[in-house]
Amino acid sequence: MLYLDNSATTPLSPDAIAAIEKHLGTFGNPSSLHAAGQEARALVEHARRQVAGALGIKSLHPGELIFTASGTEANATAIYGTAFAKERRHASGARVARQVLTTDCEHPAVEEAMCRLEQNGFTVVRIPTRGGVLDVDAALHALETPTLLVSMMLVNNETGSVFDVARIFAAAKAKDPATVTHCDAVQGFLKVPFSPAFLHADLVTVSGHKIHAPKGVGALYIHPDILKTKRIVPHVTGGGQEFGLRSGTENTLGLVAFGAAAEAGGRSVAADIAHMAALRDYLDERLTAMGIQVNRPAGARAPHIVSLTLPQIKSQTMLNYLSGKGICVSSGSACSSKATRVSRTLLAFGLTEREADCTLRVSFSACNTAEEVERFCEVLAEGVATLVRIRK
Repeated sequence: MLYLDNSATTPLSPDAIAAIEKHLGTFGNPSSLHAAGQEARALVEHARRQVAGALGIKSLHPGELIFTASGTEANATAIYGTAFAKERRHASGARVARQVLTTDCEHPAVEEAMCRLEQNGFTVVRIPTRGGVLDVDAALHALETPTLLVSMMLVNNETGSVFDVARIFAAAKAKDPATVTHCDAVQGFLKVPFSPAFLHADLVTVSGHKIHAPKGVGALYIHPDILKTKRIVPHVTGGGQEFGLRSGTENTLGLVAFGAAAEAGGRSVAADIAHMAALRDYLDERLTAMGIQVNRPAGARAPHIVSLTLPQIKSQTMLNYLSGKGICVSSGSACSSKATRVSRTLLAFGLTEREADCTLRVSFSACNTAEEVERFCEVLAEGVATLVRIRK
């Protein structure tokens, strides 16, 4: 199998596997006070420090990094937690803004949360990202209206566009320090250098299975000032785990692997980025030579994602052909791949509905090779020739 769908999920790294195997016998509940529980608690806290270190956080405050069951849950905690905190302040008589800023190409984990906020009376402004470039002027204009929350992704999961969220977040803070800034950095973590401080982000979402850790583990960075001023409340309530901000027994083995993968990825991040960028550029070159359209962002671009549009061949048809040859790629976000509607992200990028319906995404990890890129191009060329002939 040739796996080129690493934006959907990644295989476990050797470090993650070794960490799981080493601690398979650790079964205690991290909230228990006896020895078995405290052994598990120590592993969770070690993993917390490892993930924080990969995020560039050297000194971790209590509650500054909480674990969740996924990036989706971390996004929900950030968005609903901020909105519900606002509702509590509003009920107490305080005047609180009801405007929320986001982009027009967010992952469904954020976009669906925004739709729910709209159903509950919030005004959501979606900033255009045509050509993969955030419309900074539109964002700055929107910030003239009092704003509760700015939630923007760092790297688009379908096009690889890298957005200048740091500029928007800094402007939001300059306009009103009370505005909460949230970045979905799931696709950017260990792919694009950043830290919460560099982004001017109060909240940052990351996920384990995008960096060679297991599925079922994510994390949310929360700036200490947000905790101090109580501008976030729990989205998942119950036993009060994770500093009272995310109830539910922690997935100890998953977090152990998350921490190991994050630490290993942090050590090799510069070399990994350079390697993936070289593969991306090589694929660009080969596709262009084949006469296939590459959807390159006009601005900054992530090292691991290539969006390409086929010549009048629907993406699902080509996916079936490639899968039959043992090659795994995607037509977009795995979280919405079963949807029948055309990708709104690709439409926001500037593609027509027909072009969007004929678009594939190739996404690399540091484990992929130039030989695999060559093999993919060979099979893709065969597929185009075969499918065009059948269509005729």
